[in-house]
Amino acid sequence: MRYRIHPKTGDRISEIGLGSAYLYESDHDEAVHALQTAYEGGINYFDLAAGDARAFPLWGDALGSVRRNVLYQIHFGADYSKGNYGWSLDPEAVRRSVDWQLSQLKTDYIDYGFIHCQDEARDWETYRWNGVWDYLSSLQKQGVVRHLGLSSHTPSVIRLILGSVPVDTLMFSVNPAYDYGQGEFASGSLPERSEIFTLCEKERIAITVMKPFSGGQLLDAARSPFGRAMTSWQCLRYALDKPGVVTVLPGAKDTEEVEELLRFELASSDETDYSIIASFAPPEAGGKCVYCNHCAPCPQGLDVGLINKYYDLALAGDPLASEHYRNLEKNASDCILCGHCDHRCPFHVRQSRRMEEIRRFMDGR
Repeated sequence: MRYRIHPKTGDRISEIGLGSAYLYESDHDEAVHALQTAYEGGINYFDLAAGDARAFPLWGDALGSVRRNVLYQIHFGADYSKGNYGWSLDPEAVRRSVDWQLSQLKTDYIDYGFIHCQDEARDWETYRWNGVWDYLSSLQKQGVVRHLGLSSHTPSVIRLILGSVPVDTLMFSVNPAYDYGQGEFASGSLPERSEIFTLCEKERIAITVMKPFSGGQLLDAARSPFGRAMTSWQCLRYALDKPGVVTVLPGAKDTEEVEELLRFELASSDETDYSIIASFAPPEAGGKCVYCNHCAPCPQGLDVGLINKYYDLALAGDPLASEHYRNLEKNASDCILCGHCDHRCPFHVRQSRRMEEIRRFMDGR
């Protein structure tokens, strides 16, 4: 398992985490075994916006004894009083739900307490007005909640809330379908969504990824909005390559699916290559590097995708991007303009020309 460091909290987080939407569908012993398999495979980050109340005792039974070694996202607004998932901004309902979740998880603290499911500006107004935000903040002051998070699908609302309160982590839906305007939660234009990634990287706000498979649609050609299927590994790589992302949180329903997720860590670059998205990308995505590294290997050993990423972040005002760029073993100054990457780029980016542009910009800083 590879790990990434949360830029604000310092937590060491597995790049593959696990969601809780489906696991309760398995019987108790199988679900507990699946969670233990995830933990033994190196997964240490879990999202608890569960699809059903039955999920919580599973985590408690499977991971209660190793609680100090794992990190939980718990959502203030998720309600399980009727058994299945519900959403409530009633402060008393939120208090009861959080207390119940902690008891079922066999824990007395929350690693990341999330402002839950804020998709409209009025949701945030209600969250503050009726006291849910005050309750979450009070638990942080008491040490029950260690860090603050935000869950949203909507770029404009994300910007609103990030500008209002100190948030350490953003849970955001990241997949090609949503980024290209397809699907129920495809909120915001491609540029608006891209700005969220660069903003979070600049402000050191870690992104944890929900819905990496677009609810399974991207894995099934018959249901995919593009009429073509991607693999789960391609979707995971796509999300992990976005600026600011520290972990991706796919769901799994049994041990077999957990083991498939763990095998991603051993996958070859060919198996995770997601350049297939170029075939259904909208016109505005053409000519822009998406850091897929389909152009690799560079004859000179340049990591073209990473060079582009640091350049884009530097342009967006990230003060650390230039430093990261200069720490690369090789950068744009080492490009010999051979054109290898130009011919291989599925998005028709003239990378050799871009390397010249990057060299001039970075050398002038």
